[in-house]
Amino acid sequence: MTHLHIALWGVLPYLVLTVLVAGTAWRYRYDRFGFTTRSSQLHESRLLRVGGPLFHYALLLVIGGHITGLLVPEALTQRLHVSEEMYHASALAMGGAAGVAAAAGLGILLVRRLRTPGVRRATSRSDRLIHPLLTLVLLAGLTATATSATNPYDYRLGVSVWFRSLFALDPDVDAMAHAPLVYRLHALLAMTLFAAWPFSRLIHAFTAPLGYLVRPYVVYRSRARATPYRHPAAGVRPRGEKPAAR
Repeated sequence: MTHLHIALWGVLPYLVLTVLVAGTAWRYRYDRFGFTTRSSQLHESRLLRVGGPLFHYALLLVIGGHITGLLVPEALTQRLHVSEEMYHASALAMGGAAGVAAAAGLGILLVRRLRTPGVRRATSRSDRLIHPLLTLVLLAGLTATATSATNPYDYRLGVSVWFRSLFALDPDVDAMAHAPLVYRLHALLAMTLFAAWPFSRLIHAFTAPLGYLVRPYVVYRSRARATPYRHPAAGVRPRGEKPAAR
């Protein structure tokens, strides 16, 4: 274990978490109205209707797969009588399909951004950093998933152990330092993405309208007799007042 390994896998994750939390708090304090996707639907909607849902829904599946693979220990799946062969086969099939779908959705959105002049002009400097970075994160994850079909390395005994040890404030640096290069590259790119998260349009992920799920229903009542709308100034006189003589 070298000083570089300690810095990358024992110190850097906590620095990234600090930047993520502090940056989000700073953004909320000084740029609350900037928590937006800066929608460009007015410029182009055909590709957006396809690429947007495909990318976002597939990304939710990718995140769910990462949570299951990183947080659920191997001992728990064995206790549930799920064999390692079955677990890895399902993870490869579902994770690979979700990753390909997310990459395809992101590709459609990037083509849309490059081909549509209005969308291209609305691209900010942070977008020029986030889009390539997000692409690299997805490609590295897909590569790691593809290589797991032939590589005997079990990430649940390496990367997952390191990730869970971070929550215990006792990082298992060796577990990550001996992981294959593609896993380490994927982790470093992901940490870079999370560090840049508060300063980009990705911040809108923290503003999901969850309140709509629990808010009361909006009740619409219809009038018994529909009457045409008349502006108050359009000849409406108080009750009992006679019209002026002409």
